[in-house]
Amino acid sequence: MAETEIAVLGGGCFWCTEAAFLELRGVTRVVSGYAGGTVANPSYKQVCGGATGHAEVVQVSFDPAELSYADLLRVFFTIHDPTTKNRQGNDIGTQYRSIILTTSDAQAQTARQIIAEFAQSGAWPGQIVTEIEPLREFWPAEDEHQNFFARNPYHGYCNAVAAPKIVKLRKLFADKLRKAA
Repeated sequence: MAETEIAVLGGGCFWCTEAAFLELRGVTRVVSGYAGGTVANPSYKQVCGGATGHAEVVQVSFDPAELSYADLLRVFFTIHDPTTKNRQGNDIGTQYRSIILTTSDAQAQTARQIIAEFAQSGAWPGQIVTEIEPLREFWPAEDEHQNFFARNPYHGYCNAVAAPKIVKLRKLFADKLRKAA
């Protein structure tokens, strides 16, 4: 059986990041949820209120023999804007911050290396403000937020925000997709 690694990433609304990571070869599971805050088992309403300190994140289980953590981060830094503090497009608040919650020192080191790689490449015009911190606790989001894009492809938000990210992913990472898109 293949060894599985866990990555916890926040790049704005979890509906978008979940949909993108589910398309990648080597990803075995993606769970939308909350991390980086101070309240145990928060609700969506609490997190959206901004007082819990949590970010909307995805917990990505993946096979590092098929998809490296570094390549997962390269996708992450391509499908969201890591230069806007506490914001992704029209989504504003600390829950939408760009954050990497690491499960090991090796993940933290790789995250710093990939940030440096992106900063040097000029892929984004501004300074990368992505936070890196150790994962303390991950709380799964409510059932209605799981696999949201696949279950609601015609939802206005999905069409306006998630779909363009999927198009970008498919164009730039065709070699990493689970199947031809």
